[in-house]
Amino acid sequence: MTRPIEETMDLARRAVTHYVNRTTDQAPDTYALDVSAYTDPDRYRHEVERVFREQPLALVLSIEIATPNSYRATEVCGTPVIVTRDGEGKAHAFLNACRHRGAPVCADGRGEARQFSCPYHAWVYDTKGALVSMYGGKTFGDVDIEKMGLRELPCVEKAGLVWVCLTPGKSFDIDEWLGDFAAELETLDLGNWYLYDQRDLPGPGWKVAWDGYLEAYHHNTLHAETVGKYTVGNLMLHDTYGPHQRIVFGRKSLKEIARKPETAWADPSEHIRLIHSVFPNTSISGVVGDHALVSQVFPGPNPDSTLTRQSILCAKKPETDAEKAATEGFSQMTLRAVRDEDYNMGFQIQKTLSSKANEAFVFGRNEPALQHYHDWVARLSG
Repeated sequence: MTRPIEETMDLARRAVTHYVNRTTDQAPDTYALDVSAYTDPDRYRHEVERVFREQPLALVLSIEIATPNSYRATEVCGTPVIVTRDGEGKAHAFLNACRHRGAPVCADGRGEARQFSCPYHAWVYDTKGALVSMYGGKTFGDVDIEKMGLRELPCVEKAGLVWVCLTPGKSFDIDEWLGDFAAELETLDLGNWYLYDQRDLPGPGWKVAWDGYLEAYHHNTLHAETVGKYTVGNLMLHDTYGPHQRIVFGRKSLKEIARKPETAWADPSEHIRLIHSVFPNTSISGVVGDHALVSQVFPGPNPDSTLTRQSILCAKKPETDAEKAATEGFSQMTLRAVRDEDYNMGFQIQKTLSSKANEAFVFGRNEPALQHYHDWVARLSG
């Protein structure tokens, strides 16, 4: 599924209008959020439980487990998870804990395996989670094998992502969760990209880190030497789909097409950059020269830490020296922009939170995506 050219033209038209008028999409009013939303440990635990453990998460890219009998093992909000693709090609998710004495049956990472053997007592499970053998089974005693498979988590594959709920037994309807946003994600064709690299970055607290993904207000200042070279600061289009959001940044090439009739806009997609913000923690950052960045921000054990998994995608595997250089250049630019700029600033903000300098943070009308996000956190956490 590809985005209709008429829709892309409309987005470029909206961006050009803002560029000419020096405006941006806006919320109806400013918005104040008490700083305790960033610091209170009880509130943090409650929100992580309700938002991250009870709602569907876009946990793994389909291309991370592209082949039958492949897997990704990871820890999410303190929960060890294995996502597998079985021999028939279906995705599953399980708690990464042997049903005998709880040892992880697989080390964190990606790979291929038809079976997982517990390193403690050699109980063996297949990619469907079934217990298939027990070392010394004849001497162990009676066990209902059917009930001793890995504890399964609700799991659905859609739009190039594997969606998982971290609470066993809690079902979800992915079509209801995504609504019209599903069609937006389908236009990205995520299942057919090449996964060039992945890395995990330590970051500041969940909300401090995530706030930076939701606005262009800081691009001219903080990102002057990276993404700010290409995007127009404080210009953003904002569209919502339930808790999810589509953000569009204007590229500086808007200046060129603003002077031309629309009939002369050869490819309007070259002048805008789309960000698909999947609630609550996944950002799929626009296609730039056949490259994209997927960022997944996972809350840490306390309010002031996160882990971010960056996935660098390209339209096809780079083969030539020029292609390899372009892909590595994109990878290094995104690393610098997030680790050295956004998160470096975020760590500094984290230090001031307990200083009482601010009782509340004020989000401007020009930061509608921030307002929308924090509204939905409040709504889903009660």
